[in-house]
Amino acid sequence: MADVQSKIREFIIENFLFGNANGLKDDTSFLEEGIIDSTGVLELVTFLEETYEIQVDDEELIPENLDSINNVTAYLEQKMA
Repeated sequence: MADVQSKIREFIIENFLFGNANGLKDDTSFLEEGIIDSTGVLELVTFLEETYEIQVDDEELIPENLDSINNVTAYLEQKMA
């Protein structure tokens, strides 16, 4: 799943950090650090659904699933298992 983690990292950097990784760690909280807002979460979900052909259910739209590169990777691993 290293590929998945890299793709998510690239997406976050390109779409929310203007190409500057700026100390982004795999466990950095997107919300606490102000990287992603509610609109950004929807962009992230669209990216995940299109890239990995999954359906993110409303009840899955929680920080535990979507608030860091590690969280998103773990969520995807579970979702695609």
